[in-house]
Amino acid sequence: MSQNEEELLFDSLRLELRRGSLILAVLASLRREQYGYSLRVALGEAGVEMEESTLYPLLRRLEGQGLLDSEWREEDRRKKRFYRLSAKGEAMLTRLAAEWRGLSRSLETML
Repeated sequence: MSQNEEELLFDSLRLELRRGSLILAVLASLRREQYGYSLRVALGEAGVEMEESTLYPLLRRLEGQGLLDSEWREEDRRKKRFYRLSAKGEAMLTRLAAEWRGLSRSLETML
């Protein structure tokens, strides 16, 4: 396997590894209401970088699944869509966080 092929494989596997983590990070961050850009900044500050092309479709999907509520409001003379966890989202976050912690403990012993 060439160096280039190895890098492509690593990038692909890294993306798969991050995908589920991003959902958990977004849900955890939306315990406090935020609009898209402020959420992206908060995630970045926490070390979870996410492109807009990933974040906004994810927000729409989570809202469609009933895990988020949103509303349009005007702030600083601009309309912004604010997101927050729904009651269903709170319950799902609790369950997913417990699953994550258990899996993380198991992986730590293996690594």
